[in-house]
Amino acid sequence: MGRSSRSSRSGRGGAPAAAPTAATGTGGSAGATGSTGRSHAQGPLSRQVGSGLAELRPDRDRPAAWSLLIDGAPQSLVDLADPTHLGFEYQRRLGHVIDLVAPPGRPLTVLHLGGGALTLARYVAATRPRSRQQVAEIDTELTELVRAELPLERGWQIKVRGADARSVLERTPEGAVDLVITDVFSGARTPAHCTTVEFTALAARALAPGGWYAANIADGSALPFARSQIATLGAVFPELCLIADPAVLRGKRFGNLVLAAAHTPLPIAELTRRVASDPAHARVEHGRPLTDFAAGATPATDATAAPSPAPPPGVFR
Repeated sequence: MGRSSRSSRSGRGGAPAAAPTAATGTGGSAGATGSTGRSHAQGPLSRQVGSGLAELRPDRDRPAAWSLLIDGAPQSLVDLADPTHLGFEYQRRLGHVIDLVAPPGRPLTVLHLGGGALTLARYVAATRPRSRQQVAEIDTELTELVRAELPLERGWQIKVRGADARSVLERTPEGAVDLVITDVFSGARTPAHCTTVEFTALAARALAPGGWYAANIADGSALPFARSQIATLGAVFPELCLIADPAVLRGKRFGNLVLAAAHTPLPIAELTRRVASDPAHARVEHGRPLTDFAAGATPATDATAAPSPAPPPGVFR
């Protein structure tokens, strides 16, 4: 679930707990609508995909941008004219992580667990040319729709695998990637098997020396799921921070929280500065305040984990 500065939105990663399907090919083909993708003149589009009714709606503020919704819940925002535009608050925060994981412009090897409309993969490709990226998106029909209507540029090295996120992570070689980004949602909930210490340990194993792990989660009220996830990541990584809207941290509304973790110190001061410059205010919690925030929380394991909580009724209206 995501949120833009204009309205409440949901962010989908797209890897529910289901059997893997055949992999899709590498990115770049434009599909039926041509190399520039769908135009606003063509109007909205609805199509049934594996995860529900997918809708592409023209963005009212950007002439080449589209919102992707699944069963009425907004999932992704893609600007075909500007892949560096991140319209959701949580995606801007993950964008800061992408910007800071390595010196500007240096190509990265990135594993995205959850694909949706491939917004963050587009951002990496545009800001860090020659990056190599793999995306796990179990809904192959959704990927086909995105490729056809919101095509990737031919030069981008983005490979999408139609498989469950954890199964892709399990097959990722040790030390193979600079950054793992988890944005996995089945509907509006993160599946339990992608929330555990064992899952996090697999992500840590996949990271090259100096690599980072980042995750988008959603929670509300007393934030029990978020606190458990802090404890879970803290059981694997010595360095950890949390980025979220103050209202979400206070339990005043349901929303997104971004976690970043590593085996080496994170650039907390620079991350805080960048987050503070965003249109939507957020806080970065780290060190003792984060430890105090998660006090008493128990790490989730494969034997004990549950999906993230369902959003309250009306959160997407």
